[in-house]
Amino acid sequence: MSKAAPVTDSTFKEEVLDSEVPVLVDFWAPWCGPCRMVGPVVDEIAEQYGEKLKVVKMNTDENPGIASQYGIRSIPTLMIFKDGEKVDMVVGAVPKTTLANTLEKYL
Repeated sequence: MSKAAPVTDSTFKEEVLDSEVPVLVDFWAPWCGPCRMVGPVVDEIAEQYGEKLKVVKMNTDENPGIASQYGIRSIPTLMIFKDGEKVDMVVGAVPKTTLANTLEKYL
């Protein structure tokens, strides 16, 4: 069971852009091998940062609107949003330390 809540094209603004805390969005798809590798890392990040960070997942197959709006070309893509703006992104299956170091700048 994932610690990251699913978001859709229709809930993205409310869950991500209007969030009071920084948000990590995991853009993924069920058929994507690297996405499955990074999934547990994303869950660990969700547990580690708790209330300081919201962690959500977006299935790009089911929600192509937001994915194309942000120019997602390859998955997994992990985007960090703060105050309604995209502030950073990490593409590909990265180690937890890489992701944590990127996130620390915005918390």
